[in-house]
Amino acid sequence: MDLAVCVEDLVVRYGDVTAVDHLSLAVRRGEIFGLLGPNGAGKTTTLAVLEGIRAPDSGRAEVLGLSVREHARALKHRIGVQFQVTTFFDTLTVLETLRLYAALYPRAASPAEMLRLLDLEGKARARVSTLSGGQKQRLAIGTAMLHDPELLFLDEPTTGLDPQARKAIWALVEGFRARGKTVLLTTHYMEEAEALCDRVAVVDGGRVIQVDTPAGLVGSLPFREVIRAAFREPPPAEACRTLPAEAAVEAGPGVWEFRAADPDATAAAVQELGGRWGLVQFQRRAASLEDYFLAVTGRALRG
Repeated sequence: MDLAVCVEDLVVRYGDVTAVDHLSLAVRRGEIFGLLGPNGAGKTTTLAVLEGIRAPDSGRAEVLGLSVREHARALKHRIGVQFQVTTFFDTLTVLETLRLYAALYPRAASPAEMLRLLDLEGKARARVSTLSGGQKQRLAIGTAMLHDPELLFLDEPTTGLDPQARKAIWALVEGFRARGKTVLLTTHYMEEAEALCDRVAVVDGGRVIQVDTPAGLVGSLPFREVIRAAFREPPPAEACRTLPAEAAVEAGPGVWEFRAADPDATAAAVQELGGRWGLVQFQRRAASLEDYFLAVTGRALRG
C-alpha cells in the first residue's frame, strides 16, 4: 500500500500529561483523511509531530516515505500546513502576502494564479486586516498550497465560518485532492467529515478508537434512525424507555430522542405515546456520523 503517512505506537507527553498515547495511523496517498475527536483528544499534537514541529517521546512517524525525525527539513518543501490560527501581517495586501510566501520556496505558483483559485481576485489589493473570516481562512489555505505540496495538513479549516465560506473551502480541498494530492485534516464538524473524507479516524484520550469510511462507522451503529419527539406534557421516563428502541434519551423537559433499529415500529409507538401525552413535534432522520461520534466519545462537554 502506498502511504502518505505512517504512524506506529506514537507517544507524546507534556509533563505528566500523555497527549498521544501509543497512537497508530496509516493514510493512503490520494485520499482525504479526517481526524475526529473531542477537545484534548490529541489531534493537533499528532499533526504537530507529522509536520516536524514537535518531536515525539517515542514511536515512529513517517511522512511521504521519510522519517519525520531524520528528514524534517526536506519534508517542509513537500508538505503544506494550515494551522488552527494563522497570523498574517495585517498591513500587507492579499497579493503582497502571497508574494511573500511564494518567495519562501524554490518553486511556487504565481500569486495571480492563486488569487484566482482562492476566488480572491477582487481582494488582491485589499489589506489583510479588512478580510472576512472566510476570506482569511481561504488565504491561509492558499499560502499552504502555494508550493504545490504533495500532502496538505489542515487543522480545523472551517471553524467559526458561515455555510457559504465553509462550502468554498470544501471546494478548495476537493480541487486539491482531484490533482492526485493527499489531505489530512482535523474537524469538529461531522457533516464536514461526511462530505469530504474518504476515511476518518476517531481519536480520544490520545488513542485511535476506530478507522473506517464515514458510512462504515455510521453503519456499525445498532440503530438506523433517530426519532425526536416533543410532548405537551412530559411523559413518564419509564414509559419512554420501554418503547421498542435501542435507546431513549431525554433531551429536555418533554423532549425525547429514540434511537431506532426498527424505525417504523418505534415511530408507531411514539405516536401512540403522543396520543396520551400530547405530541407537538415529531421528526425522523437517518443515523449520522455525529451519532456515532457521540456514542463512542460521550456527550459531556470538554474544555
